[in-house]
Amino acid sequence: MIAATPQPPYLAVIFSSQRTEGDLGYGSMADRMLELASAQPGFLGVESARDAQGFGITVSYWKDEASIAAWKANAEHAVAQRLGHERWYETFRLRVCRVEREAGKGTD
Repeated sequence: MIAATPQPPYLAVIFSSQRTEGDLGYGSMADRMLELASAQPGFLGVESARDAQGFGITVSYWKDEASIAAWKANAEHAVAQRLGHERWYETFRLRVCRVEREAGKGTD
C-alpha cells in the first residue's frame, strides 16, 4: 500500500536488506515494529516490499530528524535492531533522505 504522506518536505528512512534464511521470529517482530512505529510522534507512514529471495526495501516517512532519533532510541526498536544484526540480515543499508517533491496518480 502507498503511504498517505503530507505535502513535502518530510524525511524518508530507506532500509534495504537481504534476509537470512528462516523466520527466526522475524515476522512477529516486524509486525510489532510496524505497530510501535505507527504510534510514534512524527511517524507519517511506511511502504515495504520483499521478494522471494529475501531482498527487501522498507521506506518509513517521518516529520523531522527528532522523530527519527526518538524512533531509533526506542527500547523495543533497539532490541529489534540488535536481533537484526545477529540473526535476520545478511546485509543491509539505511539511508535518510529529505523528500522535496512528490507526484503521482491517486495520491491526492
